[in-house]
Order: sequence, then structure tokens, then C-alpha cells
Amino acid sequence: MKCVNSQFVETLEVKQSKFIAHIIPYKGYAVALEILKQEHLKARHFVVAYRYLNEFNQVIEHSSDDREPKGTSGKPCLMVLQGANIINSAVIVVRYFGGTKLGAGGLVRAYSDAVNLVLGLAELSDYKEEITLKISFKYANIRRVEYECKQYKICIVEKTFDKETVFEIKSDESNINMFFKKIDRLVKIVE
Repeated sequence: MKCVNSQFVETLEVKQSKFIAHIIPYKGYAVALEILKQEHLKARHFVVAYRYLNEFNQVIEHSSDDREPKGTSGKPCLMVLQGANIINSAVIVVRYFGGTKLGAGGLVRAYSDAVNLVLGLAELSDYKEEITLKISFKYANIRRVEYECKQYKICIVEKTFDKETVFEIKSDESNINMFFKKIDRLVKIVE
């Protein structure tokens, strides 16, 4: 599976209609949709499709035609994401109507092509399942732990300072394993 880590934009023009396709990480989907609606006040349609993994590792999918004829826009966008095996990502296609009706087949092709164009531009990375752990250690070791987290691309989600310092960390399994090999004597996993 593949995913995107930042936003990419590509425009397709078909018979004077503009299809501006945006692909973004799913976690920023809701905010991006609102921003696009504010930026494109004269746009007719905001067609969306997304796929993400929930907390049970199940694929959740959704698409919306946003007043386009049923099945001609959102579903084709979602099918492109499925075909490319894209996860934890969302597509928003902003359409400006050009005055010429494209028909059902034309809409399906235009929306599919717009998503394929933006996918061709996007930098995709392999999806890696992330693990979240809590570790504790002596306050004197905080700089070393933070340094090693940075070295192994481990995100520090939360820091708690008490008798011992507790960090909630998140990364993929291989980075976590390398991190523990490097500093296993300094930290312990909190249950």
C-alpha cells in the first residue's frame, strides 16, 4: 500500500471545464475541504473520495458526487485510489463548469483522468503500520532519548514529567526496534 505525506495539485481542462485535483493525507482532509470551498467560491462541485485505515486496521472508504449525476464523479475517483492501492489519503476535485455538458461517460473519464494526473505528480511512500508506546527513563537522559528519537524518525506524541520522564512515542516497527537496540538500557516500556 502507498500513501501521500503532503498535498499535490494538478489541473485538467475538458471542453472549458476545469477539474482541479488535490491529493492530501487523510488526516488533513476536513480542513483542506473547507479551505478549498473558501478559495473557490465560484466552483460548481467539490467531489471527494478517501480511503483510510481505522484503529482496527479496516479500510474505510467514502466518495461523494456533490450534485454531479450519481456515480459519475466520486466513485470513479475512489476507484482510481483503489486501483493504485492508495491508503490514508483523500482526493478533492474542484470543478468549474465550462458551459458544455460532458455526459455521464465524459464526467467519469474527466474525474478519473484528473485523479490519475495528480497521482502521477504525487510523491508516494510505502505505508508502514505505526506502533504507539510509552517509555519511561530518568530525567538526566532526556537529551539522549530526544536525539535518538530524531535519529530513528520516531514521533514524540506526548511528554510527561513526574518521578520519571514518560514519553509516548510513535513510529513504524523497524524504527522502534532500532531505537531500542541503541538505548535499551536507558528506557523501559510502560504498560
